[in-house]
Amino acid sequence: MHYNALRVNRKAHMEDQLTIRLPRELSKALKNRAAQMQRRPSEVVRMAVKEFLQIPEQSRARPAERVRDLIGSLDSGIPDLATRHREYVIKKLHRGR
Repeated sequence: MHYNALRVNRKAHMEDQLTIRLPRELSKALKNRAAQMQRRPSEVVRMAVKEFLQIPEQSRARPAERVRDLIGSLDSGIPDLATRHREYVIKKLHRGR
């Protein structure tokens, strides 16, 4: 995502304030990224929150739901892989030793 498109208007009035505590490592990473972007850390946090909240509802679905259209779409060449998968995995592990 191109962050220049999300340039925060510095003159915009912020109506709400939120105070958060960050682990030292995360705080350091935030300050470094803000410096790289030549922005204040608060601007970077606003951009990150804005991007996070734009995540489509679908991504909140269970992992199986997110890949449902992929299930069965690949051909392994092994006709009984679904029913004998454990046997194939064990056989493969023994060969690797």
